[in-house]
Amino acid sequence: MRTILETPKVPCVAPEGVFDAFAWCVSPSLEWRAPDGWPRPTRLTAENPPHMLFVMKRDLPFLPRELARLHAPGLGLVDEWALAPYGIDDATDGFYEHRVSPADALWLAADSVAGLFWGLHDWAHFHSHGSFEQRAWTELQCDATALAWLWLNRRGVGLTDGAWDRVRRDVLEIGAARFSEEGLTGPDGVLEAATLVAWVSP
Repeated sequence: MRTILETPKVPCVAPEGVFDAFAWCVSPSLEWRAPDGWPRPTRLTAENPPHMLFVMKRDLPFLPRELARLHAPGLGLVDEWALAPYGIDDATDGFYEHRVSPADALWLAADSVAGLFWGLHDWAHFHSHGSFEQRAWTELQCDATALAWLWLNRRGVGLTDGAWDRVRRDVLEIGAARFSEEGLTGPDGVLEAATLVAWVSP
């Protein structure tokens, strides 16, 4: 299964200073592939799910890499390289430093709704650079962007409105926990108010 997901620019809801280069690059789309039997049922948690990774379209020396077939079964991958699962922050910094568009470098493999959401979340990271000193706000922006993109593409990926709303509720809990860990009060209404959908839905 191969799908081209729409990933347009989404407005910033984080306070000034969280990002030093918000949306420095915009990729209008992301190629996503899933094996037969999509979606594999998984619950959305704060952990990256298995079988989700970014496969490299070309070799980029600044990206940590591992063999893709070790992490994404069922896609017929052989010798392709993928961004190492621990390398999201390295990629975010590297793409910005080298001014490489993520869309020219990676495509997403994911076999579950959780994998698709966190893949979109990481895709948002790649396109906005920051110091990551305000983790809760940084991650909330990527959560909101990923939810907006998931809503925009829900019909194309076979996701019902109810399934999207379940993801939204899980994301709200995860985001609230981040703010609590930092001793901050969560931003009431940022995700609840349609989660930026008004800006990106047709």
